Amino acid sequence: MKIDLTLKNVTLPDGIVKDLTISNGLVEHSGAANVRENIIDCRGLIVIPAALDMHVHMRGFEQEYKEDWKSGSESAVAGGVTLVVDQPNTIPPLECPDLFKKRVGEALENSVCDFSINGAGTEGSDISGLWSTGALAFGEIFVASSSYGSALSHESIREILGKIKNNGALATIHAETINSTPAVGLVNHNLSRPGPGETDAVRMVEQLNVNDCRLHYCHLSTKESVLAANGSTEVTPHHLFFSLEMFKDTDPVAKVNPPIRTEKERKALFSIWDRIDVIASDHAPHTREEKSLKFEEAPSGIAGVETLLPLLMNAVLEKKISLNSVIDKTSKNPRKILDIPRNGFNKGEIADFAIFPKIQKRIMSDEMHTKAKFSAFEGKNAVFPDIVIKNGDIIYNKGEFFTSTPKWYHGRGYIQ
Repeated sequence: MKIDLTLKNVTLPDGIVKDLTISNGLVEHSGAANVRENIIDCRGLIVIPAALDMHVHMRGFEQEYKEDWKSGSESAVAGGVTLVVDQPNTIPPLECPDLFKKRVGEALENSVCDFSINGAGTEGSDISGLWSTGALAFGEIFVASSSYGSALSHESIREILGKIKNNGALATIHAETINSTPAVGLVNHNLSRPGPGETDAVRMVEQLNVNDCRLHYCHLSTKESVLAANGSTEVTPHHLFFSLEMFKDTDPVAKVNPPIRTEKERKALFSIWDRIDVIASDHAPHTREEKSLKFEEAPSGIAGVETLLPLLMNAVLEKKISLNSVIDKTSKNPRKILDIPRNGFNKGEIADFAIFPKIQKRIMSDEMHTKAKFSAFEGKNAVFPDIVIKNGDIIYNKGEFFTSTPKWYHGRGYIQ
């Protein structure tokens, strides 16, 4: 049998050192190497299953000046992400099969990483049509309005969750509450979309979910919200690593929905690390010009798919979190939630890996691959991968991208 690639001296999270032989995009053997060609020696490096970022906005369509599939997927791969789940609140939104097919076509033509796409969960969405066309899940479903997403009434949420349940699909929820506080500055932006209101929104969705639809809560920003959720929970790096005290109040770079919280709230969120199911980026790029506007005029959103894993790997090196927990929250859990085959070290698992040196470096905006060309994480320590492997092929090596055919992971309702 021809073995395409061998990763030698891989230190597994439990400390055992093995060689991984890879063939036909899968791990063929885990143990002593049986070939001596196409070898990557991983001694002294950290090898982990590449990440699935289940919350990205690849823009495109009328917003391709902000991001497109090529720039967004290169940004993902450069950060160790080989599979992204694109959100449907594009312009126009993915409410019908024809637009959904167009979106898939764009990704197949331009993406360098694998992908899935959610269908819109709005009053105008053809839920059954989108499900049979290949939607992986539905939502974000907006409890409160946010960038390019309109809030739904309670009755609409109840009805849409029922339709999603009837199709056997997953609903992803954007849980927020907005009050009348003028959102001028980071402090007031936080007060206008308060943490307790987010928790209230989670509880409200639970009450409206009378048909017991399977739920996933996106970008929860407080400890109380995570603990209140009965569905799976997702938290972003910017809510784990940022707080209001780290920025000037008028700095729109850190403007995001849900807002950055206080240092006390950030620490409380980090304190329940083990209760969080998924870490995802909510990659939402805007141009530097847009994020340089006055605070109240600047759009909400932070570009983050390229820094998702590097920030977490830095926290591993600093012994703040375990390597196993990072693998769980960026690979194992999201793939289980989304019913996508697992990547990993065992025989038969998909050979998607990210290989990291044990070297910290500063995040530099001009080195990012997103069209945004800047990062809210500028200057923070991170650990970036040297090599990224997708389906057994090296697709990234120390800054250089290699030809890669993207795979579309469609939902279980897909009818070809």
